[in-house]
Amino acid sequence: MKSAKLAILALSIFVTQASAASAGSASGSAALALAAVVAQYSPALKPAEKKAVASLFAGNANYAATGKIFVTADKLMCRTSNVDLTSRSCELTFKSGKRSLKGREANELFATAALAGIPAEGAAGSNIESAAKLNCTLDPQQIRQKDGGGASCSFDAGN
Repeated sequence: MKSAKLAILALSIFVTQASAASAGSASGSAALALAAVVAQYSPALKPAEKKAVASLFAGNANYAATGKIFVTADKLMCRTSNVDLTSRSCELTFKSGKRSLKGREANELFATAALAGIPAEGAAGSNIESAAKLNCTLDPQQIRQKDGGGASCSFDAGN
């Protein structure tokens, strides 16, 4: 009986640590970059919100955006190859559809996701980055203060 309780305790600690290890976050410039790269493909954002995010990312913090901007994606999955050097693709999944990227656009998302802390996994000549439940919040008012705040993202890595 005692060993069964120890086994259950050990298993629950392992599961808790494993699930905690898959959660990730980014803040500051990495979060702004990730939000900006994803925002341009998001069907949930209004054109004015996309323009505001692009403007902030381009260094124009004085853009007249009002209120917080939320950039979300249900899933992102990027693949590159270290064998076929021309192979790079990403798929962004949103509540209302998917967007497939190739070439430069896929490379931009892959590199930005890595910068934001989404880990790459490798398998037989390929590199894969994936995350689910991406939620980024941009606060233009705080970003304007240029103190490093106003941008944050959370995600579940490896899904």
